[in-house]
Amino acid sequence: MRAETQANVEQIRKSLGLLAQRLDWETAPHRLEEFNALIEQPDLWNDPAKAQKLMRERQSLMDAVNGYKMIESGLNDNLELIELGEMEGEDSIIEEAEAALKALLDVAAQKELEALLNGEADSNDTFLEINAGAGGTESQDWAEMLARMYTRWAERRGFTVEMLAEEAGQEAGIKSVAYKISGHNAYGWLKTESGVHRLVRISPFGSGDKRQTSFASVWVYPVVDDNIEIDIQDKDIRIDTMRASGAGGQHVNKTDSAVRITHFPTGIVVTSSLKSQHQNREIAMNALKARLYQIELDKRSAAINEAHDAKGDAGWGNQIRSYVLQPYQMVKDLRTNHETSDTQGVLDGDLDGFMAATLAMDMSGKSRADNE
Repeated sequence: MRAETQANVEQIRKSLGLLAQRLDWETAPHRLEEFNALIEQPDLWNDPAKAQKLMRERQSLMDAVNGYKMIESGLNDNLELIELGEMEGEDSIIEEAEAALKALLDVAAQKELEALLNGEADSNDTFLEINAGAGGTESQDWAEMLARMYTRWAERRGFTVEMLAEEAGQEAGIKSVAYKISGHNAYGWLKTESGVHRLVRISPFGSGDKRQTSFASVWVYPVVDDNIEIDIQDKDIRIDTMRASGAGGQHVNKTDSAVRITHFPTGIVVTSSLKSQHQNREIAMNALKARLYQIELDKRSAAINEAHDAKGDAGWGNQIRSYVLQPYQMVKDLRTNHETSDTQGVLDGDLDGFMAATLAMDMSGKSRADNE
């Protein structure tokens, strides 16, 4: 067996070991039997929300089990083919099996990564907010570049992107924007992006060739399922209506249909500025519930709490990732040390490598690179 193929086989086996560990392979068949028994109960759909949650959990476990079996079977079958080819001197059989193993390596890596998305809300849709930091036009332009980057990333995955609110910049770019991004594991992937993002480039707005540093913050919150209880007291919120803010033109909202909800105990402010005031109230309330739910999730994890405490303002010392366009090309995540010189690819939405590196960080918060 060629050295490259042997290395692929070893990596696939390593992925299977990690999958088995994260899946708790020994108990998986028993858990699947329990799910099957529960969905056969005659009163299952008396509580539709609970039933749907049960069905999603069962499907997720089935997908994980089937994925493991598929990889294991593919590995064994192709190893047998290589052995057969070597015995009979058939190079074509060996080459076909080696090509299949190389493809299986990519599948195993993807399944290993998906297994990391096992948090309580990882499978949910998500809200994504982007806010320009201090710096006026420069930061507002950077915020718009980030908005384009994330919508491109979402479109690559076949996710649905819905703009909920946008405040245009004074000269260029945007002051803020809020999206709802819908798709399987949308929150699980994008939760790695919360934090301050720093851009270094030659300013396209100023004179001279001086480098400019700009900041923008990205915050990600899961869309809350209907079966999750979030208690919001009327006395704790203020609901304001206002005119939507836009770049101008015939489509600017002329009525006070935009809705802003302020939550006094936490200081959270959410806004929706679609055409329907009724729709905006519902969207803004759902966004507030998502923010409050995120706080509850954070309380369950000391590591996440520390990360939130360290976020601070969108400025020096608080960034999670740097995007350097001048004098060299480099995007580097400061949590994992994952980096690439393909800055244009990243700004066009190629973020999977950064997300994967962050998801792969161990429970202590150290990256793989730190542990090597």
